Order: sequence, then structure tokens, then C-alpha cells
Amino acid sequence: MRLAVLSALFLTLASPAPSAAAAPPSPREALVVSTAWLAQHLKDPDLVLLHVGEKAEYDEAHIPGARFADFRALFVSDPGGAGNGLTLEMPSAESLRERLAAHGISDRSRIVVYFGKDWVSPATRIMFALDYAGLGDRSSLLDGGQGAWVRDGQATTAVVPEAKPGSLSPLKIRPIVVTADYVREHASSSGSVLIDGRDASFYDGVQAGGPRDARKAGHIPGAVSVPFTATTDDKLLLHSTEEMKSLFAKAGIKAGDTIIGYCHIGQQATASLFAARTLGYKVLLYDGSFEDWARRGYPVENPAARTPEPVKDQQ
Repeated sequence: MRLAVLSALFLTLASPAPSAAAAPPSPREALVVSTAWLAQHLKDPDLVLLHVGEKAEYDEAHIPGARFADFRALFVSDPGGAGNGLTLEMPSAESLRERLAAHGISDRSRIVVYFGKDWVSPATRIMFALDYAGLGDRSSLLDGGQGAWVRDGQATTAVVPEAKPGSLSPLKIRPIVVTADYVREHASSSGSVLIDGRDASFYDGVQAGGPRDARKAGHIPGAVSVPFTATTDDKLLLHSTEEMKSLFAKAGIKAGDTIIGYCHIGQQATASLFAARTLGYKVLLYDGSFEDWARRGYPVENPAARTPEPVKDQQ
């Protein structure tokens, strides 16, 4: 008996320890895929690959199996119309479900979005819509888009896959879209940071907006500038995690802050918000953005209009 016990103890000690549970993916790993990953998973049965760009560009060449993501069909646009007249808004939950299902998305889908040419912010706008629809944990962006795919030696095609609609259950909408009233209340509150995703020239008031912005120059009071173009390099690849951390830190954003983003119409800001998501920030989108803010006649801060103080003589 004693020999049996010792033998069992020896076997226990000699057996390899069970492997530790795999570490959960970082926010960036969950949100971004590489061309190598996509090439490996291109034929997965549940993969839905969405090409964001011009239709003519898609027809000429796209990643095999990709469906054309009709950006204009996924959102509501009513400038000057019978509604509130805004250029870009989220549709109702049921309408969004129907639009996503029409693009082949089902309950089991693993969704990868990529852009052709330089359509970065339209692609991140679709990524935001997928998160809003409750599908964010199954949606990723291809880093660098089709440009990276081609540079890495992967093939493209002009063959259009059969357009099969998906079967999608009622959406579980996430409360990540906010209104002007929310922005007015939280823009300067502790733990929230309002970011302006437009080019810095608009934020600084050097360049005035167009008719959609009521031709107002400047930014929403309390906002900091995080231009959407600052999130990618000259090849439209996302900057490294450390570079992203530096970008947000320079804007005064701290770990744990909730980031509220806006731009001209609610598109460019989604690129800045997507970058924030890769760092684990909670993000919210002011969907009407500066277009809505200016039309409401709310105050705008214009640094370019400030009168410099006279220089005093040095005694």
C-alpha cells in the first residue's frame, strides 16, 4: 500500500502542470486583424468580409469573398429634408438590423471590415455602427485596408460573390450615441473628455466649416483636438499602441476617462474613437456633431479670433 501511495505521488509530481489559461486578447488584438490573419481565415464559413469604398473600385478589384458595403445604405441622411436635416445618423434599431442583414450578417457571423484606397473613416464609422448594434465583439478592422493586403502579396479579384442575406436577431443596441444636451452636460465634467476629430485647422478656427457647419469656425467649448488623420501612418496602418497612448496623453486624456467624439457630421470622429477603443477606453459618439451643434446656435470657441494682448515695453 505504501509503495502504491509513493508511486502515485511520484507520478503526480512528475506529470506536467496543466497549462495556464490563455491570456485574453488586448483591446487592439480583439479589434484589429492583420493581412496574415485574414489570409488564414478567408474561407471560414461564418466570415463576412465587407469592402468599404467606391463601387467602381470594388468592381475592379477586391479581396476574394468580400461584399461591397454600401456605406450610404447603412445610415440615414436627410440634409434639408423633412426630418432634422442632418447629413449622417444612425437608423432605427430595426432598420439597422435589416440593413446589416442585407449585407450578409447573421447571428453567427465573424465580421471583418476593410477600406479601399483611403476610406478609413467610413470604415471606422461602420465599425462603430456594428458596436452600437451589439456586434462589436465579433467585428474587426483589417489594418491598412486593401492597400496593406496588396503590398503583402495577397491576391485580389473582380469576382463578386453571391449576395446572400443574413439572418439577424433583434439588435441589442448599446447606448454609445449621445446628443447635444449630453455633450453640454458632460463636456467639462470629471472623467469625461470631449475630442474633436476634425483636422486641426477646423478646431483652431483657422478654417471655417461649410454650409453644414453654418460656416462657423472653431470648436465646441471644452473639446481637445485628436484629428482622425493622426491615428494612422502614411500607409494608413494604425500607429503602434505606444504611439496611440502618446497621442491621447498629449491631449490630456487619462486612463479611465470616457471619450466623447465629434467631427463635422459624425464620421471622421469614429476613426479617433476606434483608436481610443484599441487602448481600452470607453467611447461615445455625438452623432449630429458640429453640424447639429452649429445649427442649434450653441456657443463655439474660436482660438483664431482671439485678440492678442498688446506687448508691454520691457523696462
